[in-house]
Amino acid sequence: QVQLVESGGGLVQAGDSLTLSCVASGRTFSGYAMGWFRQAPGPEREFVAGISRTGSTIYYVSSVKGRFTISRDNAENTVALQMNSLKPEDTGVYYCAAKWDDSGITYRPPYDYWGQGTQVTVST
Repeated sequence: QVQLVESGGGLVQAGDSLTLSCVASGRTFSGYAMGWFRQAPGPEREFVAGISRTGSTIYYVSSVKGRFTISRDNAENTVALQMNSLKPEDTGVYYCAAKWDDSGITYRPPYDYWGQGTQVTVST
């Protein structure tokens, strides 16, 4: 099992940058694929970015490609989401998530473990 704690959210203006961080507990972090999801007001949670346990495969939803970068540090049990050129439509609660990854290459949902979320608000 893994526990996740996000940080780094805040209120920024359009065009600004933010970096979200997620720290995982446990000694097997390198066995988990990691993902970032966001939820704007409404029921759906969007899969924004994912990274396999080795970092060899990465996914971005099309709306953030070229602006967001996901990365992980298995020695520090952390995963980050660097967000540049933020837009108002990037506003939402961002969740870090983890899933056990036997293959070493997957990042696809579903995910099993979730952080509590961190709010990102982008104003015009």
